[in-house]
Amino acid sequence: MDWYVYGKGSSPIRVVSKRRRFRFKGPFLIGLAILIVLGLLWSGFALWNINRAKSTVPMHKADVGIVLGMSMWGDEPSPGLKERLDYGLKLYHNGMFPRFIVSGGLDRPEYKYTEAEGMRNYLVGAGVPEGDILIENAATSTYENLLFSREIMKKEGFTTSIIITHTYHGTRAREIADALGYDKPELGLTESRVMSMPWNKSREVLAYTKWKIQQLFL
Repeated sequence: MDWYVYGKGSSPIRVVSKRRRFRFKGPFLIGLAILIVLGLLWSGFALWNINRAKSTVPMHKADVGIVLGMSMWGDEPSPGLKERLDYGLKLYHNGMFPRFIVSGGLDRPEYKYTEAEGMRNYLVGAGVPEGDILIENAATSTYENLLFSREIMKKEGFTTSIIITHTYHGTRAREIADALGYDKPELGLTESRVMSMPWNKSREVLAYTKWKIQQLFL
């Protein structure tokens, strides 16, 4: 029921009752609660899926090891990126692949090196011949890392690969590789001792959600 207030010499003013305002507010609050519950359920599922990632066992020898990029710290790979490179070096020295693809574009305009160039420099400094390293300089996301690396593989005649990244990143990397037509890609995953896992896994839930939306339109 609405109420009308009359002032002296004025037209009536309509006042919406609290009961009617509540009728409008109720469905909105219910819808909001449903969205929150669905968001929590999805986040829980995504985190469970992220935590399931493991290195391929047994791991077979491949034509190439693909190191997925991370941020540079100035002219040097960030500590997290160094972990990926060190794990890649371990696999390389164990004879799991004879050549690297390092993938990642320029983080900031003022930086001297792209992620890929920084990784190449690090690997060369660790004793890897420069001829064993192929550079992909343009990627700005995991999807592009794997898309552009796949183009290099086709050009070089490579058919098998080991994708090298952190464990929390493995599920998304594998799903993207499958979507791009990689032939049974293997995962070489390393845990991190230098990064905050609650922070990075929270970000990965968001990145995984974005990927699942993107996948709908592929």
